[in-house]
Amino acid sequence: MRPLIAINGLLATGEKPRLELATRYADAVLKAGGIPVAIPPCGGPGDVERLVERVDGVVLSGGDDFDTARLGLGPVHASATLTPAAKQDFDFLLARAVVRGGVPVLGICYGMQLLGLAEGGRILQHIPEEWSGRQEHRGGVVHAVSVLEGSKLARILREVRVDVVSRHHQALASVAVPWRITARDDEGLVEAIERDGHPYAIGVQWHPELAAEGSVQDRLFQGLVGAASIAATQRALSERSSWSGGNASYA
Repeated sequence: MRPLIAINGLLATGEKPRLELATRYADAVLKAGGIPVAIPPCGGPGDVERLVERVDGVVLSGGDDFDTARLGLGPVHASATLTPAAKQDFDFLLARAVVRGGVPVLGICYGMQLLGLAEGGRILQHIPEEWSGRQEHRGGVVHAVSVLEGSKLARILREVRVDVVSRHHQALASVAVPWRITARDDEGLVEAIERDGHPYAIGVQWHPELAAEGSVQDRLFQGLVGAASIAATQRALSERSSWSGGNASYA
């Protein structure tokens, strides 16, 4: 069974608001064996819950910066390119619903920060200022990260040292239990997180969809699709059982 993987995208505002999504995310999901579907940032809590019930997995893609004032995390940094309020609000609804529902999820860059912030994490708003004198993370720079041995991420990648592509100037400063940090760069910056007790809830600060063809980072999408396939099969069996039981009762 090829699972359905929902991917959030950017919200372009203006006279004609529209969804924007780089096709590289969909390509990575398709290559891993999933069926990608883009989702616009619209609807309320009930709509998001129904959406999450109908998909088998979620990719929280990269994006712009968080409106920290809106989150109660202090004034917005002057360097920030703010995510529109409608998208930010929707994304937090989506992230919390996915975690609450046990839906397999992979958060990338903004998506990783979203997962952490949704459950009590803290953020560095501008690395060059708050993490001064450290290596650059903007512009597609390639650098190494060290993965925590014994973590789910290490089991998926089958590596504990990986070269990654970074395109960010914000990062998580900390996460709250049951999230834990599972990778850092050589200077200690948070590079990956995962949630204990969840089938597949992993966030990476880098962009695995930009990795070279055949990279070990393909395994992140393969792991997501594999977990989503299991979830889809379990749901199908549950629905079949409910349907059979309903027919038996009617007869």
